[in-house]
Amino acid sequence: MDHSISKHSEVNPEFENVRDVSPEAVKNHIQEVDLIDVRRPDEYDGELGHIANAKLIVLDTLPERFQEIPKDKPVVLICRSGRRSAQASTFLQEQGYDNTYNMQGGMLLWNEKGFPTEK
Repeated sequence: MDHSISKHSEVNPEFENVRDVSPEAVKNHIQEVDLIDVRRPDEYDGELGHIANAKLIVLDTLPERFQEIPKDKPVVLICRSGRRSAQASTFLQEQGYDNTYNMQGGMLLWNEKGFPTEK
C-alpha cells in the first residue's frame, strides 16, 4: 500500500529497517497518520509539549499496549530527539507493523522549526 508520507522517508542511519520522516513531512501529512508519542508523561506535558492528537504510549509500556495502535494507516513515532521513537519503530515492526516511521529530531526539532504544540 502506498502512502504519500512514505515518499518522504529515508533510512535511519543507526537503526536498520527504521524509516525516518522529517517534521515537515509529519506536519504536511498529519491527517493521514497516527501519531504515537513514546516519551514519559512529564515530557509529553512538559516544556517541549506534544503534537496535537498524538497518543501517549510510553516506550516501556509499548509491549503491553501496542495492540492499541491501528495497522490500517501509517504510524509516526515521536520522542524528544528521535532515538526512543526509532526503538519503538523497530519493536512495532517486530510485531508485524510494516508502516511505521520515526520522526527525525523528535520534539526538539519540531519546536526548533516553530511548529505548533500543545502542553
